[in-house]
Amino acid sequence: MKALIIDDERLARNELKRLVSVFADVDVVGEAANSKQAREQLAALQPELLFLDVQMPGETGMDLLASLEPPVPHVIFTTAYDEFAVKAFELNALDYLLKPVDPARLATAIERLRQKVAGSADGATSAPESAARDRLAADDKVFVREGDRCWFVEVKSIRLLESEGNYTRVHFDGAQPQLFRSLNAMEERLDPKYFFRANRRQIINLAWIDKIEPWFSGGLLVHLKGGSQIELSRRQAQEFREKMSL
Repeated sequence: MKALIIDDERLARNELKRLVSVFADVDVVGEAANSKQAREQLAALQPELLFLDVQMPGETGMDLLASLEPPVPHVIFTTAYDEFAVKAFELNALDYLLKPVDPARLATAIERLRQKVAGSADGATSAPESAARDRLAADDKVFVREGDRCWFVEVKSIRLLESEGNYTRVHFDGAQPQLFRSLNAMEERLDPKYFFRANRRQIINLAWIDKIEPWFSGGLLVHLKGGSQIELSRRQAQEFREKMSL
């Protein structure tokens, strides 16, 4: 896959080229220091992937992406600023990496790109397989927004999700925003290796369990770090024991 790096800092371009060089299926065919050079390279090289900085002299990376005519290459933003993530995902960016770029996060982004390309090429992909590809890894970051407030959150920091009708309240750090998305829809994106459906209303992050004690009628009472107490019914307690036992 042909890639173009667009960043006004030469050292940042060189470092990203070094990091990308370990991926045999990604070939950096060009680089640009601003939007004008980027447009010239886009026309000449027809890249399928852009590594795009946000803050550049003149036209920003966001402005550049918003102005491109279809078909638009896949885009992975690489920037030192996390406050533009919302806009990035509104523009259908594949991922949003913060500088200095972490090699593991870059690998996750490249794998997501591979899966997206494979899914586009294989129209016969089943729904369960597609859903599995869309699942979030523990180290992935997700964009969470409630009203005028927004967060860029690591999935592993989410300790609890609670259903509130058609909404879901997400607990992480000191925040508890309410999202207009059902708990069932949220569950489809979460990896069952890390998250467990405790009951009809709640999903817990297994890494946040502090202690467990027996509860009524064969159930369990799970204490999460931070103080939350979650009741598991007898049926869910049995499933939990089977899942977590050696």
